[in-house]
Amino acid sequence: MMSIGYVLRAWRWILAVAVLVAGAGALGAYLWLGYVRPLAIPEPQVQVRIASGASARAIAHAIRAAGVDLNELEFVAVARTTGATRSLRAGRYAIQQGMSMRSLVDMIRRGDVMKERLTIAEGTTFHELREAVDAETELLHQTTGLTDAQLLRAIGATQASGEGLFAPDTYMFDSGSSDLDLYRRAYKMQADRIAHAWDARAPDLPYHSSYDALIMASLVEKETGQADERRRVAGVFVNRQRLGMPLQTDPSVIYGMGERFEGHLHHKDLATDTPYNTYARTGLPPTPIALPGEAAIEAALHPETTGDLYFVARGDGTSEFSSTLAAHQRAVDRYQKAAAKNAAGARPAPLPR
Repeated sequence: MMSIGYVLRAWRWILAVAVLVAGAGALGAYLWLGYVRPLAIPEPQVQVRIASGASARAIAHAIRAAGVDLNELEFVAVARTTGATRSLRAGRYAIQQGMSMRSLVDMIRRGDVMKERLTIAEGTTFHELREAVDAETELLHQTTGLTDAQLLRAIGATQASGEGLFAPDTYMFDSGSSDLDLYRRAYKMQADRIAHAWDARAPDLPYHSSYDALIMASLVEKETGQADERRRVAGVFVNRQRLGMPLQTDPSVIYGMGERFEGHLHHKDLATDTPYNTYARTGLPPTPIALPGEAAIEAALHPETTGDLYFVARGDGTSEFSSTLAAHQRAVDRYQKAAAKNAAGARPAPLPR
């Protein structure tokens, strides 16, 4: 027969095992609740930047530093167990209210980074485009130090000038992606836009190539910001081309002046010849003068049919169009000469020749 002492010892072991099992179950339940319950986040969304090659501990510290009430040791254990950091995708992550430790780790494991964006406005010059790309901290800069010609060769462009060749648009990209990729996308988008528009162009336009149309689109882009005036402005320029008249567009003169332009055009500027001085020369300038958008391209290839040969700014963003020199001079007297009295060194009236 078993002694009473043996029985008591056996019960003690059974009780100890039961306590351990119960404790393990309670601990497991506690850890599971911590894994699936929503994290305490101070705002609807918190953004956390994770560097390439960051360890699970570094990620946990960054998340907590952003204001998320996160148990760093638990996060490290879960991240290591699930392999969330083995193929880490660097970038910005958006942690939303209601997310749990599980959904947070899954997001990092999938690499669901936020997309970065860069907006290039219509009328931006190629030089301004390069400045904007160079200033974008989320891009990998592989074009810094390249000349314009070297950049164009790097993306496969055959043109001598980059002006006008890149589509103004909003570009989404991953943090750390190459700026060359962004240039390639913008170049291809603009090439596709002009090719499609050229194929559907109005008949009998005075352009020798789609590049001529791109130049014209850039002039339209810089001359007016009024959507309902673009085709009419294009029509004026097309009418002048057909008659062999100078286009007399100030933005082209300004572009040709480069850094010499100080904010106002003077009569001496209109008399100083450059390849872009459309007062001194007939025909289109040698290259575009900016990056035209789709609407300006469409206007250049579908100009409004009118008898207009002149237009002058009214001072409110719109233009006064005229078909005769006499009518144009009256409009100049009404709008620009009155404005010139209130501004020393004001932009001169574009008197036609």
